[in-house]
Amino acid sequence: MSNVRQTPKYKICRRLGENLWGRDKCPTNTNPTGPGMHGARRKKLTDYGIQLREKQKLKGYYGDVKEGQFRTIFKEAVRRKGDTSENLIALLESRLDAIVYRLNFVPTVFAARQFVNHKHVMVNGKVVNIPSYRCRPGDVIEVREKSRQVPMVIEALEKVEREVPSYLTFEPSAAKGTFNRLPVMDEVPYPVQMNPNLVVEFYSR
Repeated sequence: MSNVRQTPKYKICRRLGENLWGRDKCPTNTNPTGPGMHGARRKKLTDYGIQLREKQKLKGYYGDVKEGQFRTIFKEAVRRKGDTSENLIALLESRLDAIVYRLNFVPTVFAARQFVNHKHVMVNGKVVNIPSYRCRPGDVIEVREKSRQVPMVIEALEKVEREVPSYLTFEPSAAKGTFNRLPVMDEVPYPVQMNPNLVVEFYSR
């Protein structure tokens, strides 16, 4: 687990020109131009381009979710009662890998996906190794006891470098947390501005 690649998130940040996760080492902090030898010149985006970019930001933030999987999540958001953009955020925040990341068990959302895949995480006392597993309010998410000595976990829990949102209860000493309820958009601690309403417009074209 200590060899989790750090590069994917930086490639996404460079492509979008934003520090998606608010990391100190993000290349966009010092070089806001696009990828390429001389830095791609960013053209003024059309309405479609702006909507596409917002979709790419959301997909990228949650670990570069594949298009088919993201579209499935969007369709579920449409089916649910209420505001589709709020539903979309709530569904994304319900993902097990997103919660593992929010609880500071690991340093990045990419590490969270790998951590879940490797069977280090339990939900309500049972091992779950599906990163996209949808947690429900009341679910208890914890690191397996034998996995709590993984150096990456020890370091992440000692630093607790990210704010734990109010819809989660965090017990760092037990490497445990509870998903209390579905969040609303304003409660999600994104380091950059997210516009899920534009994602809704993109799929509604």
